[in-house]
Amino acid sequence: MNLKFPHIRPQLAALLLSITGAAAASSAWACTRLVFHGADGQVVTARSMDWKSDIVSNLWVLPRGIARTGQTGQHTIRWTSKYGSVITSGYDISTTDGVNEAGLNANLLWLVESEYPAFDANSKPGLTIAAWAQYVLDNFATVQEAVDALKTQPFTIVSDNVPGENRLTTLHLSMSDASGDSAIVEYIGGKQVIHHSRDYQVMTNSPIFEEQLALNTYWQQIGGTTMLPGTNRAADRFARASFYVNAIPKDQSPNKNLASVFSVIRNVSVPYGISTPGQPNISSTRWRTVFDHQRKLYFFESALTPNTFWVDLNALDFSPQSGKVLKLDLGADQSHTYAGNATPAFKPAVPFQFLGI
Repeated sequence: MNLKFPHIRPQLAALLLSITGAAAASSAWACTRLVFHGADGQVVTARSMDWKSDIVSNLWVLPRGIARTGQTGQHTIRWTSKYGSVITSGYDISTTDGVNEAGLNANLLWLVESEYPAFDANSKPGLTIAAWAQYVLDNFATVQEAVDALKTQPFTIVSDNVPGENRLTTLHLSMSDASGDSAIVEYIGGKQVIHHSRDYQVMTNSPIFEEQLALNTYWQQIGGTTMLPGTNRAADRFARASFYVNAIPKDQSPNKNLASVFSVIRNVSVPYGISTPGQPNISSTRWRTVFDHQRKLYFFESALTPNTFWVDLNALDFSPQSGKVLKLDLGADQSHTYAGNATPAFKPAVPFQFLGI
């Protein structure tokens, strides 16, 4: 079979050749996030969490009215949550994924190229990277609101080592909302870079988002029905997710939309137990989340349990008067089994403390 490949510009060829090296240098936190745009305003966001070991994740319900700080000592940003949220924790010291009652979704994924600005007495107040996604969920109802606020750079992101490891946590942030709007926030060379467009439906890991878009343009020229890259590398997952999230039918029922989106996020997941010598960024998918923005259903799927379950945000009391922080204990390696509507299974709990720096 003869396949005709489009001409590759020298700059793109160099970028393609650099991906293998970048993949080998990046971390084991290698995930995928995608946003589906369906008919009649249907929007569904999905993400996978790929990690080399148990990331100690649980589900939490956080009400409105919680006073927070950026956890960076006296020179810290302070706020009170305007919106209640359902989040998935990382190591029970951070918000790594979540949604709020207004329908905004936030996700943190690894980006080894991240470089954050210096933090000192002359900088903007500090915000621990562990609370970056939570700051967005607490304060904004839409992507546009979040982007407008983040452009003013109200805080300085302060990172720290990955728990139990001697290397800096380097992440980028994605956001999506009930309108289908989307934004990607990265720190490159110490400066904040915001990519804001409804068209930015997919985010993975290395290289930086601008270069991911260039690589995906190459695969779009080939055409997904001709050939798609099949490895677990970030650039290949980006190409597959971009093709499939727009190839699946858009005029289905909400439940069938969910089935299609689950199919796509599973397609770009990494089989459990996989490790690739020389490429530590390729790690097993440990869990997946899928959020139906219109129905406000937050689905969770662990690689180690046989069932998918969901949390119904409509059935939760996020009011400050409730004062209730709730937890769904997922167990070691997220191995506790739940099925169907797990909202009633949440229990009152002492809230976790964000990593202090």
